[in-house]
Formats: sequence, C-alpha cells, structure tokens
Amino acid sequence: MTAILTHKDSGQQSLQALSGLETITLYFLPRPDKQRGFLKGAIHYLKSLEMSSFYLKYRLWLLNYKYKVFLNQRYEYYDRLVKELCDYNEKILTQIQRKRPSTGIITLVIGLARQQYHRFIISGFSFELTHPYAINPEIEESGTIVSKHADTDVTVIGYLSKKFGNIYTTEPIVHERAGIPLLRED
Repeated sequence: MTAILTHKDSGQQSLQALSGLETITLYFLPRPDKQRGFLKGAIHYLKSLEMSSFYLKYRLWLLNYKYKVFLNQRYEYYDRLVKELCDYNEKILTQIQRKRPSTGIITLVIGLARQQYHRFIISGFSFELTHPYAINPEIEESGTIVSKHADTDVTVIGYLSKKFGNIYTTEPIVHERAGIPLLRED
C-alpha cells in the first residue's frame, strides 16, 4: 500500500474499499526521499505525517483491516528492485527518471523478486486513474483519465514480461500496449 492512501481523496476511497479485509504481508510503499534544506525538511516532515506508516496502520486499524506482517522499506529499496529486475536497461532507467512506476507495478516487482510464484496475472489494470468501486476524484482534478505512470508502467511490464515469460493479463489494453500475453481460458 502506498503512503498517499491516507493523503489523497482517491486514497480515501481505496481505504474504504479495504474495510474488513485482510492479508498476511502488507508492504508499505513510502514517498521517495528528497534532499531538502533544514527548514524545508522540517516543514515537509510535519506535512507528511499523514503519509507515514504509523498513520496508515492507524487508519487500517479503524477500518478493521488485518495483516500479520507490516514491511516498511525505504522507497529506494523498491526502486532498486525495479532497476535490478529490468537489468538496468537504459531505456527503462530514462523512463523511470521521468516518472516512477505505479504501486501496481511495484507489487508485480515484489512478487517477481520473491521467486515464490510460477505465474503472474495482471488483472483490473488499465493505465488509467479509474477505480472499480468509485469515481476517482483525481480524474476531475487532472482533467484526464490517463495515469501519469502509464508510460513507465507500459515500459517496465513489457520488459519484465519478455524477460520472465510468466506474466499474463486478462486486460486487452495491457496486452495491446505492453505486449503481455492474454490469459487464455484453457
């Protein structure tokens, strides 16, 4: 779960959709660290308390969302995983500098890195700001349904799909844009 769940209106919708659910391991994706001067750093720290792992745990507790293990790595850990799994490909590194991968792609990368699964299925993924449970308020704010992460996500999952050969999708748009094989009902 990303730190912005407790910060943005769309995150509030997502949290509500999680009410009463549970998982074994919850991975917390913090905001990336940025170099700031002392004063700017202190102001940022105070503003970002609502995006802390502590606050997310509190909000999940209020929603009766259960987990057994809460993993809180620095953002750089996830960033390095993406780059390593993509073999430090120059095209991907350049794209990641423009915009980081979405939480959905980070989730796929975590699964690939754990090497516990034989097949990965990308489902409910569209490169848009849509949610199946509510209208995402970020669409009206930004004036577009296209995710800012779309180009990076397409580049990363396309590369990972070719490299590993065990990533499939149920979504025609993901197949068309990233070249991921459609899951067949066999």
